[in-house]
Amino acid sequence: MSKEKKNLREVRKPVQSPFRDYWDKSNYILIASGLGVLTLGYIFMAQGNWDSFFSLTISPVTLLIAYIIIIPLAILLKSSVFIKKKTNVSSKD
Repeated sequence: MSKEKKNLREVRKPVQSPFRDYWDKSNYILIASGLGVLTLGYIFMAQGNWDSFFSLTISPVTLLIAYIIIIPLAILLKSSVFIKKKTNVSSKD
């Protein structure tokens, strides 16, 4: 009496990304724009001497905007679909 071996590929469920429902196209656009602003900030930092206007003023402000505002906003911004799913849940008593 032989036992049938289970195929492990059939037993496992495919792993789905937890961000599929949470993130929308706007989140990815914000992340891409944040990376663009970061790149621009580092380009400004490389312009001129170390004590130039771009290196000391424009570059830090640009990098702060990218690191403190744009990237966290892209991560924390909820998509409208996710908000609608949460609000449409009804409880029956």
